Amino acid sequence: MPLITRLGCETARKRSVVVGGLRLSFLEWGIAGHPVLCFLHGGSAHAHWFDLVTPAFTDRFHVIALDQRGHGESQWAKPPAYATENFAADLLGFIDALGLARVAMIGHSMGGHNAMSFAAWHPDRVSALVIVDSRPTIPTDRLDRLRRRGERTLRPYPTREAAAQSFRLLPRETNADPALLAHLGTAGVVERDGAWVYRFDPASNAERHPVDAWTLLDRITAPTLIARGELSPVLPRTMADKLRGAIRGASLVEIPASYHHLVLDNPGGFVQELDAFLAASPLM
Repeated sequence: MPLITRLGCETARKRSVVVGGLRLSFLEWGIAGHPVLCFLHGGSAHAHWFDLVTPAFTDRFHVIALDQRGHGESQWAKPPAYATENFAADLLGFIDALGLARVAMIGHSMGGHNAMSFAAWHPDRVSALVIVDSRPTIPTDRLDRLRRRGERTLRPYPTREAAAQSFRLLPRETNADPALLAHLGTAGVVERDGAWVYRFDPASNAERHPVDAWTLLDRITAPTLIARGELSPVLPRTMADKLRGAIRGASLVEIPASYHHLVLDNPGGFVQELDAFLAASPLM
């Protein structure tokens, strides 16, 4: 992958709206009235994960990258409320607050799970759906590990640099440009109580309550693209094929030379497939 030359956040408008008592922050590009693309990050992540994807679409679309509740610069839910239904209610309130009739939802990992569930519950509000290396259910053992991680408090670091340098992906396998990972680390920390910590609520893991979205998939009516990393251990090819078969008319692509975090590992390859899919989908 070439050196980073353009990050989406450099030209974004940083905005926030209050939905259900929570302030939700987001990055925005493009022109109101154009078809809307809404990017949803994975667990413990933030909107900047799409900083090498969004620039390809800002000239033709109204583009949004949302910090979901408990993540990035959005507020933490108190008391903790991180079920799929909570995330979906946020999405409905969010697009209503912006006066948007329908949006194309592009979700990675946890964001993909939330997007597919929302598309099933609110098919009239989703113009297209892109599921990015996300599975409809989380295996019990993996969910248990996630919840145990969430029971730990955020480790404090003395400086922003020290916190950013400690950033690691989960799963660890990646082909991402080290410069991009450094950017994500810096964007993903904040100063609280005199120390630097990661920008996510540990309870978003400890109190995660995902639905079994396999039971919802036949309700999805939007044109759907499933993108998996060629080397991903999270969405094996056999499961991706099953997922494609469960959603009417869905298509499946594999992004070469990429693991689970394919929007980081091969953003150019993902952009190419997403662009082709959007060009063939009626979004208005």
